[in-house]
Amino acid sequence: MSNPDPHKRPTLKTIADITGLSLSTVSLALRSGNNLKQETNDKVAQAARQIGYVPNRAGVRLRTGRTNVLALVLATNDKSLDFTQRLVQGIGAYIKSTQFHLNVIPEFETENPAAAVRYILENRVADGVILTHTSANDPRVKLLLEHNFPFVSHGRTEFDTPHAYHDYDIAQYVELAISRLANKNRKHLLLAAVDKESTNYQIIVDNFERCMAKLNLTGEVVSNPENLASTSNARAFGQTLAKLAQPFDGIICNSELISLSIMSGLQDCGIILGTDYDLICRQTTEILPILYPKMDTISDDLIATGSALARLLIEQLNGAEISTLQTLQRPTTNWRS
Repeated sequence: MSNPDPHKRPTLKTIADITGLSLSTVSLALRSGNNLKQETNDKVAQAARQIGYVPNRAGVRLRTGRTNVLALVLATNDKSLDFTQRLVQGIGAYIKSTQFHLNVIPEFETENPAAAVRYILENRVADGVILTHTSANDPRVKLLLEHNFPFVSHGRTEFDTPHAYHDYDIAQYVELAISRLANKNRKHLLLAAVDKESTNYQIIVDNFERCMAKLNLTGEVVSNPENLASTSNARAFGQTLAKLAQPFDGIICNSELISLSIMSGLQDCGIILGTDYDLICRQTTEILPILYPKMDTISDDLIATGSALARLLIEQLNGAEISTLQTLQRPTTNWRS
């Protein structure tokens, strides 16, 4: 069979001609048909990629009521290095073999955190929503639950109605960090946790206090969020820590940027990492081991997180039970010293 005319826009019929499959089979495969053999789905997906097939969204919406779009609602005040790039990379890796596309909608209205979600609901610009930086009583989650609109959150909430989520196992993270510091004979620990409004904040604080009591260690939680509100504040806070009468010999932090800032403030005052104290951070990029090759970290794979969020949302759109769409990502230790 001759190759399709490169000057014509590829259609379902083009894929059918290439694969030798019927139009209905091609159409079902492009909708991630669960009733087809995986071999058939892969064959259609490969042909679609080869010819650059892009569904006509207007036509799809008229026929099915779907947009084939997932919306990533993204906070603009994130304190993680490369958070957006890695998360989007993971989402893209998963959806590239599906019919879905990704739209990123930034949250600019800090006074109205549900504005971006309300825009999606009112204009139906997506089939489902991916939320990041989820808080315990997140108004965006409340709105989506009220409208019974498909979504998945990066992080858990305290709502009675169950919903899809993927989260980092922050409880295990803090247990691993405290155990590691205790094994290095660090006895007076500080927990510097950002995102005080998130559900994970309370989980990490509760587990910090429980593990400290179990191991008979002393320590504190940074209680003033302003100390960690920006890199400049965190650096000044590090300088303050250096002047304490009873200095902390171990620090646990869940943000790379804030960790780097605290360490910078301590270094300004001659306090040396690995000698005077150890710091264990939640690692999301490669910047920490580059700057501090002997520093212990615990990884949070944001690329894997992006893929998991996309998978859970698409499975929800395909009718999966919510109880099967709640997952935790296990931390990975990087003990270097």
